[in-house]
Amino acid sequence: MHRVSEVIVVEGRYDKNTLSQVVDAVIIETSGFGLFNDSEKQQLLRTLAQKRGLIVMTDSDGAGFVIRNFIKGCVDPKLVKHAYIPDIPGKERRKSSPSKEGKLGVEGMSPDVILDCLRRAGATIDGEYSCASAGISKADMYKKGLTGKPDSAKKRAELLKKMALPEKMTAEALLQVLNAIMSREEFLAGEY
Repeated sequence: MHRVSEVIVVEGRYDKNTLSQVVDAVIIETSGFGLFNDSEKQQLLRTLAQKRGLIVMTDSDGAGFVIRNFIKGCVDPKLVKHAYIPDIPGKERRKSSPSKEGKLGVEGMSPDVILDCLRRAGATIDGEYSCASAGISKADMYKKGLTGKPDSAKKRAELLKKMALPEKMTAEALLQVLNAIMSREEFLAGEY
């Protein structure tokens, strides 16, 4: 069991159950979109973010990104790390049919994938050195053709697929992930 210092935020109880089998951490459920009208839970997230930091781990479907973006708006972004699960087609065992977008959610991820996602987000895992580094800038993304050029969206899509990251990830979110998993030198050398 890996102990994670930050508080992990997930969508629902099945996600929480899956994570609690992999990590020893405080795990908070948003109750899906229930968070939007729950001012007490919003305040709880702000308080926990101030004390320990948050890691948001939602599904990689449209609903997961809506929830993730809502949290970005109600909690200081400097206190939040984002763990992105890969786009993997399939359905969870407990469900009779796949989700609307046909992708596995957090509850369908293996323990190894969950740990990899947390490491990529820069989670503080006891006994491990975090590979999080600052340094890759928007200008670096531009130099690599990942933003601001006619084929940037295509290049980002290829990189997201190569790195097993969600296809809906924004350029800004990709920048955060890149800074969490590699140095500026590795990025500029194309070591990804």
